[in-house]
Amino acid sequence: MLIHPWDAATDEEWRSWLAEHSFGQLIAPGCRGGDDGDGRDLPIVVATHFVFDGASTVWLHLARPNPIWPLLEEHPRALLCVIDDYVYAPSAWQALPGTPPELGIPTSYYTTVQMECDVRIIDDPAEKAVLLNRQLGRLEPGSGRVPVSSVDDPDRRQLPGIRGIELTVTGVRAKVKYAGSKEPDHRREIADRLAERGGRSDAAARAHLLRRLDQQSS
Repeated sequence: MLIHPWDAATDEEWRSWLAEHSFGQLIAPGCRGGDDGDGRDLPIVVATHFVFDGASTVWLHLARPNPIWPLLEEHPRALLCVIDDYVYAPSAWQALPGTPPELGIPTSYYTTVQMECDVRIIDDPAEKAVLLNRQLGRLEPGSGRVPVSSVDDPDRRQLPGIRGIELTVTGVRAKVKYAGSKEPDHRREIADRLAERGGRSDAAARAHLLRRLDQQSS
């Protein structure tokens, strides 16, 4: 991923952003090369909920028939990618002040965190129950769901249908791309346009743009 200096997220920035997110893509490359007809020349990508401890560990679970397992077993490394607050910035918005708006170059604004991870597969029933309870506590606190049990039915019978994953983060690439290379007045103009448009993620994108502008101005 290309990260310009003006788009690079600080450690505090990406951690606080990720604390508000729990869904991403787990990407497993495996280690086999070539295509023998089973599609294994490409990585496996799985959309999934996860729990991040805010420091260096991520937990998630997937169904046992998931095609990702052989790749993780042969090469226990994966990338967890999260992207959000993305918007399209039209040509006219991007045109430099004093230049024809029809010659502007459109782009995308977004935040993304990519975590490089070591993988540990969890098959022990008791440990899987702990993992599931951790996810329930994060994703539906106070829901009334009884704690998952590795010894009592129906959980005991259902646990074999999943496998858990513990990811240890070994590296992070994080990008916060919101017109950071443009002059302050131009960025404020783009913020106004985002407010006027009011699309799905425009408010979030505008908040990122103004926050970073304020930080750089202080």
